[in-house]
Amino acid sequence: MTTLLTQSQPPISPQLNADVRLRDILKTLPAEVFVKDPRKAWFKVVLTLSMVGLGYWGLAIAPWYLLPILWAFTGTAMTGFFVIGHDCGHRSFSNRTWVNDWVGHLVFLPLIYPFHSWRILHNFHHKNTNKLDVDNAWDPFTPEFYETFSSFEKWGYQRLRGKFWWIASVVHWAKIHFDWTKFEGKEREQIRFSALFVLIGAAIGLPILLGTLGFWGFIKFWFLPWLGFHFWMSTFTLVHHTLPPIPFKKEAEWNEAEAQLCGTVHCDYPRWVEILCHDINVHIPHHISTGIPSYNLRLAHQSLKDNWGEYLCERQFSWALMNEITTQCHLYHPETRYQSFQQYYQNK
Repeated sequence: MTTLLTQSQPPISPQLNADVRLRDILKTLPAEVFVKDPRKAWFKVVLTLSMVGLGYWGLAIAPWYLLPILWAFTGTAMTGFFVIGHDCGHRSFSNRTWVNDWVGHLVFLPLIYPFHSWRILHNFHHKNTNKLDVDNAWDPFTPEFYETFSSFEKWGYQRLRGKFWWIASVVHWAKIHFDWTKFEGKEREQIRFSALFVLIGAAIGLPILLGTLGFWGFIKFWFLPWLGFHFWMSTFTLVHHTLPPIPFKKEAEWNEAEAQLCGTVHCDYPRWVEILCHDINVHIPHHISTGIPSYNLRLAHQSLKDNWGEYLCERQFSWALMNEITTQCHLYHPETRYQSFQQYYQNK
């Protein structure tokens, strides 16, 4: 039976037996979830192109009072580009590496996201999911590390873990995805190529947009839909691994199977969001195996529910959920888990 966490009392899921290995969980998944289907993969591309095009058409003809709805729709549809690139980065879009790389670069281009940089850093997250002080995706800061910050850094971190969570992925994108000097060898060359690819594309495309449509056209047709994409990037990434009962553990105590099965949150969003974003919210099976294409995640999740349901964490997206996360999940201690900034300063 699946453990459904309520808004008022989120219980901690039963602890996974230490003898269970990730391969034991993988063996329970049906073989068909790993099968790549080119028709389904390319249908996702066609669907996203069509929906983004529909959003832009709406923005071009709609009266001003409908623009916020269309910005939300277009930004959500643009998130579909990222999910397709996400499959490419995990090599689950195609059996051919060069297809994955070029499709990944092209769908990331409108988002100005360097493909190889994201791919390499994201794979690091999968290898170190919920490993405290190591995981690079929404790893919560410990009180000790937080105290090393300047006053300005503390102010910024409080905003990004609080009510301004929705711009956190913009900061993450700008801060770490364009610096190839931190890498060596082949990875460095790949990241430099991807960074230059999108920077050159932006240097060509954005001035053309400004020159032909003006400043308001730039804001209307690109910047605000792009912020809509980052709203979902920030939200998905935060919710995937952040709830009061979700454990982060130091490396010496970290267990791969427990981290991937019990440290990841499945969250149900409105159906239109799930369709446009290709079920990226079905996140637990993706952490069990990155080789599962996005169109097979629901089948894999049902299998996990049937076989490991008591260990799964499932939620329903709501503003109450986001309020729970952004008011409670600020600083983390391995033994006492999350505390809010308010609790931290009261206890100092």
